[in-house]
Amino acid sequence: MRRPDAVPGIPTNDDLVATAHSIAAQQEPSGAIPWFAPVGGVPGHVDAWNHVEAAMALSTAGLTGAARRAYEWLRGVQREDGSWPAKWVMGEVTEPGSESNHAAYLSVGVWHELTLTGDDDFARHMWPAVHRAVDFVLGLQRARGEILWMRHPDGSPADHALLTGCSSIYQSLRCAVALAEHLGEPQPDWELAADQLGHVVACHPEAFADKNRFSMDWYYPVLGGPLRGNAARRRIAEQWDTFVVEGLGCRCVSDQPWVTGAESCELVLALDAMGDTARARELFATIQHLRHEDGSYWTGWQFANERHFPGDRSTYTAAAVILAADALAGGSPASRLFKEIAGRDLGPSEPADPVACGCEAPSLADSVRTRG
Repeated sequence: MRRPDAVPGIPTNDDLVATAHSIAAQQEPSGAIPWFAPVGGVPGHVDAWNHVEAAMALSTAGLTGAARRAYEWLRGVQREDGSWPAKWVMGEVTEPGSESNHAAYLSVGVWHELTLTGDDDFARHMWPAVHRAVDFVLGLQRARGEILWMRHPDGSPADHALLTGCSSIYQSLRCAVALAEHLGEPQPDWELAADQLGHVVACHPEAFADKNRFSMDWYYPVLGGPLRGNAARRRIAEQWDTFVVEGLGCRCVSDQPWVTGAESCELVLALDAMGDTARARELFATIQHLRHEDGSYWTGWQFANERHFPGDRSTYTAAAVILAADALAGGSPASRLFKEIAGRDLGPSEPADPVACGCEAPSLADSVRTRG
């Protein structure tokens, strides 16, 4: 088992391994990884995005067997159209609608695993599932480039796109393109779709539903890659004081006194990706107040009432900690996943800048693009 490199001073190698084991302890016999252990008799639910993130963290810390069980479960429950249900509880589907960013994120996990282990057989085994998932996602892309956030159980698409989801999908498409090229199955249409999506994320805020009270809508265009350079620095500077609470971490939402470990660690990854390593390390050290003695992490801290909120220790928070630690330490072959893919910077070849964009944005009433 490989051991993750520690971030100097916080946390140690043994700490990170304990965190990975706290995730593995919640894995269901099927391989599924829920958000958290039952709290007050209520079991945690599973969704494909957070499940993949947890698998990435497990493999980063050397728990490859648990990670592979997670990927195999996800492959086995994929629908014929390439999607997954939005939510399961104890193996039962409780939300049958299919979210686009959930389906897309499998490509990030598979590329991460390939980069980490060099296992081409695993990548080839997962390739059909990745291909189907990307086809599903691009079936929700509009002519301007944004991707609608879900397809309802009756097959109808949602009527809007989400900035956070589309920023994540941008990274997913870039990973899918790299995976396709690695396996000798190039997909130029995917690369075009990624370019269009990256542009609309960077330059057309009117394409997305207004969710600006959520910190993810603030930093995800940087984390996912559409924004780099000056545009990224401007975006982070604009709302730093809105979302970052000195000495505690990053808020989940701007209007609530609640900092969360996952959002804080994702902001760490975004800062590191844009070259602001000093602040990334400082923020990562700050969030360690959420660490439990068994290596797991509390989801958040309500600082007005001074209590953990909502009261669970989530696998996705632990996963975000491990991935942020790996990026800061440069500890694994996959540690640069949020900076570059296949040796190429994750951001656009020509950094998008809203100030320089002179195109005319189509109406939100444009029809959904059809892809075969």
